[in-house]
Parts: sequence; structure tokens; C-alpha cells
Amino acid sequence: MSELLIKPKKTPDQDGNVIKVSPEDAGWKYVGFEVYQLKAGQSFEKETGNLEVAVVLLSGRADASTNSKSWDNIGKRMSVFDDSPAYTVYVSSDDKVALKALTDLEIAVCTAPGKGTYEARLITPEDVAVARRGYGSLEREIHNVLPADKPADSLFVFEVFTPEGNWSSYPPHKHDEENLPNESYLEETYYHKTNSPENAFAIQRVYTDDKSLDETIIVRDGELVLVPKGYHPVSNPPGYKLYYLNVMAGPVREWKFTNDKDHEWLLAKN
Repeated sequence: MSELLIKPKKTPDQDGNVIKVSPEDAGWKYVGFEVYQLKAGQSFEKETGNLEVAVVLLSGRADASTNSKSWDNIGKRMSVFDDSPAYTVYVSSDDKVALKALTDLEIAVCTAPGKGTYEARLITPEDVAVARRGYGSLEREIHNVLPADKPADSLFVFEVFTPEGNWSSYPPHKHDEENLPNESYLEETYYHKTNSPENAFAIQRVYTDDKSLDETIIVRDGELVLVPKGYHPVSNPPGYKLYYLNVMAGPVREWKFTNDKDHEWLLAKN
């Protein structure tokens, strides 16, 4: 199995955790990622320390709070494939985030270095810009949860929906060099969900120009792919819906990427 593929635990821990990847686990510096599956009535708490944290409610409803703010009965969709962006709780460093599940609840906990610059806030579906990117079999839908024009110290967070038979993160691009203004160094995770967990799969390739890294990974529901460097396109076979949650962070909060020159010509057709 590829070292870039992280499979969930078969059953959640006592605290509901099914995936936990720290920067040290991933062999990089910036992005941490966790997934929790909570039953109604179960709680989650996290001290942010020197991190900023975005808790994405993938499905279900919850009460949420930080040291200074609280929000009751947040969450709208019962599946990532419901027609709505997620609710997300953004929390700065030196704070605490807590959630109590009102229904079965799946959350993604996205972390990166924080500076305490911004107050905790609730990002509602109405705050999330939805955009179509690409064309034809390259088209996908983007939910801009925490894009470059929204306040954060390090984190980028996006939800991406790839229709059946389509490609995503395509033409392939990379962001693994500190070479601004042309390219920024950003680590990235892809958390995949499908609408048919028993049958569906996606294919993700991660590769560099010199092919020192060149892996083609079969990804199933609830699995995570690490992208430490290189290009990282995704293919969704016909017959199924594919969702993934992107988290990125690096030394500078700018998203500047380089397209694979072998496939860049596809952009001219858009």
C-alpha cells in the first residue's frame, strides 16, 4: 500500500477518531488532519495551542463553542452529497473548540500553524462561494470554505465535487516550490467520500517531473491521500459521485501553482 494513502480505523476510537495525521506523521511541517465520527450526545474538544483550526461539519448537526463564542444547532446536511456547503468553525491559536453532537456527526479537523490574528467565527453555507471549474469531463464544483480572500493565518480549505466519469485537479498542477510570485510551497491532503461506500473508488496519481515520486493510488470512501509534492490529479469512474475535502498550508498563505506542461494545452480549450 502506498505510504501516501491513509486508511480510516475500522471502528472509531472511544473519542470517535477514525483518522489522525500530524505534520510529524506525514513527514512535513504544516498540515494536520483528523476525522471524527460521533454519535448523538457525544462531545469533541480540542485546545488549539499554537495552531489555527477549522472544524468542518461533513454531516450532521451540533452545538459548538470556543472560549468566547458559541453557536447552537449548526449543520444542515446529513451527507456530504446533500445540496449544501458545509458549516465550519474557524478557531485561532490559544483557544479551544468544543462540539456536542445533536445527531450522528462526522467532522474533519484541519490544522496549521496559527498566529492568533483572527477571532473565532462560524462559516455558514451562505458564506461559502460555490464555483464551477473546468469544462466537459474536466468540470467539477468547488465550495470555497476558506479560500485566499477569507481571513486565516495558514489554512486553505475547499470542498470539491467531481461528477461521475470526470477528472478533477486537472490539468495536473503542483505547488511544491517556494518560488513566489510564480509558485508557492503548500502541503495538501485529500479526504475522499463516495456515494456508494461498498462499491465506488477513485484514482489519484501523485507524481513529480523527474518521476522520483510516481504513484497511482486506488482511493475508497473515507480514505485520505497525502500530497507532499508533485502533481496530483483525480479521476472518478462513471456511475458514482465523488467528494473530497482539500486542506492546504505552507510558509506563506498564497496559492500559486504550476501546471504540468505536458497537459497545459487543455486550458486553451476552456
